[in-house]
Amino acid sequence: MSQKNSKSYAEMSHLSSFEDRYNYLKVGSQVGEATFGFDRYLNQNFYRSKEWEQARNAVIIRDNGCDMGLKDYPIKGQYFIHHINPLTLDDVKNNSDKLLNIDNLVLVSKQTHNAIHFGDDTIVKEKKVIERSPFDTCPWRKNNGR
Repeated sequence: MSQKNSKSYAEMSHLSSFEDRYNYLKVGSQVGEATFGFDRYLNQNFYRSKEWEQARNAVIIRDNGCDMGLKDYPIKGQYFIHHINPLTLDDVKNNSDKLLNIDNLVLVSKQTHNAIHFGDDTIVKEKKVIERSPFDTCPWRKNNGR
């Protein structure tokens, strides 16, 4: 991407943990912060376009229905396609490459999307992978190292 300090899916994909990817994507907006204001209809028109639908579907397939593209985090509820580098009004007005470039898009759960934008780090604690052991899901057997 042409912008300085821009982030990308390709760069993020080298990060293996949920926490690292979350920190990479974190925007830290404020609740109620204006994004498009009275011009919100412009980005809403974009999100109804055939081009957006095609890009969105490509991202869902690429990320295999998993949060931030991590195979151990399948999304079971509502999901979003998140722009890694946030869109501006000028991006929408000028049909910027950022709109549909799938290297600027990632599939995220609703919870992750909200955390990325509003900085709720509790999601990282909730998403820690629990190390499994033999028989740990069998309620009548104790794990004796067998």
